[in-house]
Amino acid sequence: MKPSSARHRLAIPPRAGVGLKPAHYRAILDGLPDIGFFEIHAENYMGAGGPPHRYLEAIRDRYPLSLHGVGLSIGADAPLDREHLARLRALDERYQPGLFSEHLAWSTHEGAYLNDLLPVPYTPASLHRVCQHVEEVQTALRRQMLIENPSTYIVFADSTMSEVEFLAALVERTGCGLLLDISNVQVSATNHGFDPHAYLDAFPLERVHEIHLGSFTISQDDAGGPLLIDAHASPIAAETWALFAQVLDLIGPKPTLIERDNDVPTWPALAGEAERAEQVIRRVAGSRGRQKASCVA
Repeated sequence: MKPSSARHRLAIPPRAGVGLKPAHYRAILDGLPDIGFFEIHAENYMGAGGPPHRYLEAIRDRYPLSLHGVGLSIGADAPLDREHLARLRALDERYQPGLFSEHLAWSTHEGAYLNDLLPVPYTPASLHRVCQHVEEVQTALRRQMLIENPSTYIVFADSTMSEVEFLAALVERTGCGLLLDISNVQVSATNHGFDPHAYLDAFPLERVHEIHLGSFTISQDDAGGPLLIDAHASPIAAETWALFAQVLDLIGPKPTLIERDNDVPTWPALAGEAERAEQVIRRVAGSRGRQKASCVA
């Protein structure tokens, strides 16, 4: 096995990947499935060693990795946690992931970590603060980070710009990229009553470097209307697959993650959803290839 210091970053191919779960370690290493990449949650691997790292070392020697953080609290009023950022940098240097992403959210208050990803008001002041945090992270890690669009359940009365405008300004000012979570678009569109297709038409799709496909549960709000909850606990909905195809038709194949963090299925079931995403990616790649050949001819 190569020492981690000798590794180079492996680019994430424009294929389907899945979130790496301990329940699937052995199935992956025994079967070596044809999967584009694996994504890990950074906070699950911030310890120094133990079985998780032994398995991750073996998987990283065979597959590209994408690193996805949930604890930086990019949208918080307070400064970033320097110790957390240092652990994140050490993990990034050890495994050399092809992509690194975080959420447009906050999860800390007065030194305490909250078990949630809370929304950010879309104002010039919060934009300035988030830009500072993104630039601090990119400087510390010496790499570009991707910011994920959130799933939200409330809107702030003092917001002065749309979510898409906020994200477009963020990438323009910091040079960061975007992670487009399509199921989050669906959740927010249903909860706030906007058209997900119009949202995607306005989204800065040229800055998207990764896509997430997840699931949601359906509940009711206080008025009896539909309320979607981002859950990652069931197969991906038909509407999400349709929006995914729409996005790829516009921007072409991108690294696409199947998210399943709760009620984790068997490996064959999870791999089956990844294969379905692969089929969409291959169809779009083939169609774009034929269009290019036709233009050249």
